[in-house]
Amino acid sequence: MTNDGVPLPRAVLFDFYGTLARWRDRDLSNYMTVLAAHGYDLPPAVLNDYFARYDGIEHVEHSVDEQAYEAWVRQRLGELTAACGVGRHDLDVVLDALRASDRGPMDAYPDAAPALRALRRAGLTIGVCSNWGWELDAFLGQVGLLTLVDVAVTSARAGARKPHPRIYAHTSAALGVRPDEVVFVLDSWGPDVQGPRQAGMTAVHLWREDERSGQTAPDLGDGAYRVCDLAGLLEILRVS
Repeated sequence: MTNDGVPLPRAVLFDFYGTLARWRDRDLSNYMTVLAAHGYDLPPAVLNDYFARYDGIEHVEHSVDEQAYEAWVRQRLGELTAACGVGRHDLDVVLDALRASDRGPMDAYPDAAPALRALRRAGLTIGVCSNWGWELDAFLGQVGLLTLVDVAVTSARAGARKPHPRIYAHTSAALGVRPDEVVFVLDSWGPDVQGPRQAGMTAVHLWREDERSGQTAPDLGDGAYRVCDLAGLLEILRVS
């Protein structure tokens, strides 16, 4: 964690998965496990390429409503399953299983609610901005955080995935603040740190060491911060 403080912002924005909440059963909510259960292999390189292909894209035409977005998600997953050799006779069953894994139960990290409450007591506006589907509010409710969040923005509804500038502009407008008045707390690197910085926000990289076994944290560079938990965020914001 850095020792330097961050000027108190008007709003604090959080990524959702990996920052505020996680899957209760990582095997259940895991594309590799789902495909293996149906007899197919999903190489890590294929999965990484799948996610990287859609990072930072604009998809307004697929975000006109929930039905259009769901059709696009299944189209994308169809590309993934095709790369794994899933045949037409198995396609619908496998796609349904993958979508079910996307809707599995989640739990909030133990430090999430205390951090959000402390930030609200300090008078800050709280937002969530995530590359997520239509139903983020339902997940926030499930993990007990919905009442602690003022604004929740998803890529599905905004029509763009992080790190596309559109989603940051959309979120800043929803929060009613300028980008330079926002601290964005996120756990992944490219979409979740570099994107907000380019949008004019202050980025705080959350590196949960117990989930990063064998990994090395990327160099921060100038103008970004890193914490190992959300208590560390409160420390660098000088909020108690």
